[in-house]
Amino acid sequence: MADQTQTPVPMSNLINDHGSPPHDSSITHVTGKSEYVDDRPMLKGELHCGLVYSPYAHARVVRLDTAPALKIPGVICAVTSKDVAHNIWGSIFQDQPIIAADEVHYVGEVVAVVGAETKEALARGLAAVIVEWEKLPDIRTISQAIAAKSFIGSLRTISTGDAQSALASAPQRISGTLEIGGADHFYLESQAVVVYPKEDGQFEVHSSTQHPTETQHVVAEACGVRFSDVVCIAKRLGGAFGGKESQASPIAAYAALIAKRSGRPARLALSKDDDMIITGKRNPFQIEYHCGFDGKGKILALDAMLHSDGGAYADLSTAIMERALLHCDNAYSIANMRVRGQVCRTNFHPHTAFRGFGGPKGVAMIESIIEDIARSVGCDALDVRMLNCYNQTQDITHYGQRVENNHLPSLFASLEKRCEYRKRREEINAWNADRTRGKNRLVRGLSLTAVKFGISFTTRFLNQGNALVNLHRDGTAQVSTGAVEMGQGVNSRIAAVVANQFGLPISSVRIMPTSTEKNANTSPTAASTGTDINGAAALNACESICSRLASLAIQLRSIPAELWASKTAGLGTMPEIIVDEAVGSGGTSEHRVKFVGSNVTVTDRSGAVFTIGFAELIREAYRNRISVSEYGYYSTPNLGFDKVDGKGKAFLYFTQGVAASEVELDSDTGEVKVRRVDILMDLGRPVNHALDMGQVMGGFIQGMGWLTTEHLVYDNNGKLLSHSPSTYKIPNVQDTPRVFNADLIFNEGNTQNIRGSKASGEPPLLLSLSVWTAIRDAIMSARNHSTTGKAQLVPLAIPATAERVLRGLSPESFAIWDAQEASGVH
Repeated sequence: MADQTQTPVPMSNLINDHGSPPHDSSITHVTGKSEYVDDRPMLKGELHCGLVYSPYAHARVVRLDTAPALKIPGVICAVTSKDVAHNIWGSIFQDQPIIAADEVHYVGEVVAVVGAETKEALARGLAAVIVEWEKLPDIRTISQAIAAKSFIGSLRTISTGDAQSALASAPQRISGTLEIGGADHFYLESQAVVVYPKEDGQFEVHSSTQHPTETQHVVAEACGVRFSDVVCIAKRLGGAFGGKESQASPIAAYAALIAKRSGRPARLALSKDDDMIITGKRNPFQIEYHCGFDGKGKILALDAMLHSDGGAYADLSTAIMERALLHCDNAYSIANMRVRGQVCRTNFHPHTAFRGFGGPKGVAMIESIIEDIARSVGCDALDVRMLNCYNQTQDITHYGQRVENNHLPSLFASLEKRCEYRKRREEINAWNADRTRGKNRLVRGLSLTAVKFGISFTTRFLNQGNALVNLHRDGTAQVSTGAVEMGQGVNSRIAAVVANQFGLPISSVRIMPTSTEKNANTSPTAASTGTDINGAAALNACESICSRLASLAIQLRSIPAELWASKTAGLGTMPEIIVDEAVGSGGTSEHRVKFVGSNVTVTDRSGAVFTIGFAELIREAYRNRISVSEYGYYSTPNLGFDKVDGKGKAFLYFTQGVAASEVELDSDTGEVKVRRVDILMDLGRPVNHALDMGQVMGGFIQGMGWLTTEHLVYDNNGKLLSHSPSTYKIPNVQDTPRVFNADLIFNEGNTQNIRGSKASGEPPLLLSLSVWTAIRDAIMSARNHSTTGKAQLVPLAIPATAERVLRGLSPESFAIWDAQEASGVH
């Protein structure tokens, strides 16, 4: 059992008096009462939907006939591309058909949708659809796409200084290629939607989507109705991790088309196998780099070319590439740097957002480079990291943004001491030296890496949120925002912000399901901004309400209670109170107002205190015809990133952290065990410490899976073979670190964000790269101890599977084996 410890932030450091209340749905989750999309009761006449999709990576549709399916008892209807009013969609580029017509470009591309009254009839109906295919040449590697000039979007470049000249004059140089594989989101709830056709051509869509607004728009366009005729509701998601940001929208459209054709409710819930085959993954990357440095390991120049596999259509891949380019520096100042990126079009499912977006790929590159620099100059990689780390004099990124509120140097120094890095390094070196004398087959590695993750959408207009706050006469609140709850705790965080502003217990605040009729034109719950933009919008709404209530309370203090509206409103014998919203939520210089403990207090200059219960004040407001509802809006300030020049302020702030990981490799089997992990993060002033710690530790484990065991395997037709829990290996209990320490520093210097907090959703995943670099460290240590002189640097692809670990330990032996395989010799 892993020893997992957390050091709590002192209560005084939290932004509110609620401490760390549990997730708002924790009780219903553990009792099995939480309702997800496919848990909605089946209505009379409701249809089950199924998809007919391509078994080939690239093929022409020679014949498509749904008529035989309609002869199956219980099959009600089928739709094809001819039934789609607007048969093209895309989050960035409109290049993807909702239902393919004449040609398919990946395994899983849908050509027909069938609706049936029972699952049994649906299975028979899907099997009865006749499709004749003509296979066409396909592109299934990044290298093939480069050779064919098969690209999505244009080449992007971000640079500073003169990388080419600095490379040419650098005392030492290294070059290399890094292969980074994709990963499946493996959310527990597969893509699911239920669509109810309403009167007058309207639709009510209950979708497992991170982006209700986009889902609303795609459904409306597919069905040929106005946006205002579609309401999309997302109550909660059973996990998403980016996989439901864009790709939930066509799933909803399929069910909506069946609902429109049949006039009945329609339900589509993908099986795990179909979900994994059809939906896109984390983009694979191929990175070529050249780096120049001096004898101490100071990086003088970096020139890198990043190619990614975007799949058959654009989806979000160009934005993912942009974030990769923006994170190629990670925590390190590089004076001369040029990074270029190009998305490749291949015949795979359109790849999409995944926790961290493109950030993990850029960070993986620079962390790998630093490991190689350390080997080249003969020092510890931690020393190279600390030498190159952003500091007070080197604080401008390659895209021209200043790294403000920078705690990276102190984070490095603090964790180095806390985890006893130097002592353990000596012990590991001794252990690995003993191994060469035949004492054991186990080799160990240690690495301490960092993350500097930018928080904001890099597309400026997405950085906006809205919220509707309604107070009720019993003193409780309902809050509706554009944020989607998908397990990360955004509802609990926003509830804490609202409760704190009104001085209420968190149990008095109810966060409502996200719905486009209450919160329109929302941004996706993504880029770790869910609480930032939507919580800030809710806070703005609360402050407006509090201003009115403060003005009311100040006036009530001088009116005898028997003359309050609660006593006289029905008779109309007293004039109504008119509030002055300019008073502000804190009152005036003459009267200080506080909302605390479910009461509102007014203190005048003499110290006299007037107190009224919060619920009673709401009732007085109602009877004086004073609104206790408010729509709040927030747009992230001071952003200005020029995508053409690649310069400007791309992010509101940076979440920072460091992690040290120790691993142990079995040189006979390639098995990797993570012996110990220590994490130290700067999350500002946490809204909910427990939820943040869950994000830190959970994100790290998810990243470990991508880096070590989650290997996507496709056959020669481009079909995913690893499409089930038995063939796709996410981390299990046995894979968790044997010792797992996580802690937060207290930082109240982040004035950029709501109540001084920092986002915790994506940044921790990037710290898991310390596991991958520790594996590289172990491999190189083993090779140095088993060869004469310094062993040649060996690349290690992601994920570092057992076979790849063995190849790294003994590349010469595998080279002989590969040659024999290629020649047919066994």
